[in-house]
Amino acid sequence: MIYRSNRVVVAMSGGVDSSVTAALLKKDGYDVIGVTMQIWPSDEKSREADKFNGCCSLEAVEDARRVAQKLGIPHYVMDFRKVFAEKVIANFCHEYKEGRTPNPCIRCNQYIKFGALLEKAKSLGACFIATGHYARVEFDKMRQRYLLKKGYDLRKDQSYVLYGMTQPQLKHILMPLGNLTKEKVREWARQWRLGVADGSESQEICFIPNDDYGKFLKEYLPEATKPGPILDKEERVLGKHKGILFYTIGQRKGIGIAVGKPLYVIAIDREKNAIVVGKGKDVYQDELMAVGVNYIDRERLTEPINIKAKIRYSAREAEAILIPEKKGKVRVKFKHPQRAITPGQAVVFYHEDEVIGGGTISKYAPSPGAKSSRFQRN
Repeated sequence: MIYRSNRVVVAMSGGVDSSVTAALLKKDGYDVIGVTMQIWPSDEKSREADKFNGCCSLEAVEDARRVAQKLGIPHYVMDFRKVFAEKVIANFCHEYKEGRTPNPCIRCNQYIKFGALLEKAKSLGACFIATGHYARVEFDKMRQRYLLKKGYDLRKDQSYVLYGMTQPQLKHILMPLGNLTKEKVREWARQWRLGVADGSESQEICFIPNDDYGKFLKEYLPEATKPGPILDKEERVLGKHKGILFYTIGQRKGIGIAVGKPLYVIAIDREKNAIVVGKGKDVYQDELMAVGVNYIDRERLTEPINIKAKIRYSAREAEAILIPEKKGKVRVKFKHPQRAITPGQAVVFYHEDEVIGGGTISKYAPSPGAKSSRFQRN
C-alpha cells in the first residue's frame, strides 16, 4: 500500500462540524476523502434513526454526500455495523445489566472512529483521519509524545470523551476545529454555502431513537427488567423497583416511592437486584477507584500527583489527588465531595488544558454513616 502524506479520511456525519472539518482540510491542500459510517444494526433500526435525524440517519448521509459534492471530494458510506454492535452496543447493554451507567461515545471513539475507521483509512492510502471534535492534538518534542488538549472553545470542549486515545492513534489524527469556536465554525459553513450551518445539535445517543432508554433496553435486555426491592442504608425494604437498568446514581425522579421526604438513588446492588436510596447528602462522595486507565501524557503513574478530574461529561473539573494502585488501578481523592459518582462512567484527569488520561469508575467510598461498603459497585 502506498500512503500519501497529505491524504486524509474525514468522518462525515452530515453535521456542521464534520462538514467544516472537510472544507478546512481541503482548503489547506489535503487530499480529502469523506466517509460516513453506517452503524445501525439493521435496516429497521436505520429507519428509526430517520425519525429523529440522528447522526447516522438516511438524511444525515444525504447531507454528508451533498457537502462532499459541494467540496468536490469523494464520499463513501462504509459498513461498521458488526464492529459497532460488538464493541459499543453489546458493552452498553452489559454495563446496564450489571448496574453500571456507561458512556458509549467513549467506546465509539476508541474502537470505531479511531480504531476501525483508522484501519479503513489506511486501506485507502491515507495517513490521517480527521473528525469534527473540539479538541487539540499536539506533539511535544521534549517528551516525544503526542498530547491531547482541550478545545479552545471550552463550552464545546470534547477532550473528555477522547481520553482513551493511544499514541499510535494520536499520530494519525487531525482535529482542525480544536482552535475554533462553534460560532466561527458556523460562520465558515455559511461563507462556503455548505447548507448545514444552522443544523440542530443532537444530544442523544445515536443508536437510541428519541432517547428512549427504557424501550431500547427492554428490547435488548428483557431479562434485566426484573423487579426487585428498594432498600434504605439500613437494608430496610421501602418498596419495589421496576428493574435496576432503569436507575442511576443520583436519580430522584421516578423512583416510585413516597416517604414524605426526597430520596435519591445512592447505590445499586446487582447481586440482590436492589437499588439503595438515601438523603441528598448521601449522594456526595469524596473518593473513587478507577480501572482500565489510559495515560496520554506519560507511560504510567508511579507516584501521587495533584490533578483536576471530571466524573462525567457535563461535570465541572474538581481538585483531586491521583494515586496509583495495584494492577493498573487508580484512586482519586477529591478535595471536596462530588455529587453522584457513578460506576461505569469515565473519570478524566487534567493538568491545566492537557489531558493526563482517564479510566472507568469502578466503585466509590461509602456514604457517611452508611452501614457498610457492601453497596459499592465494582
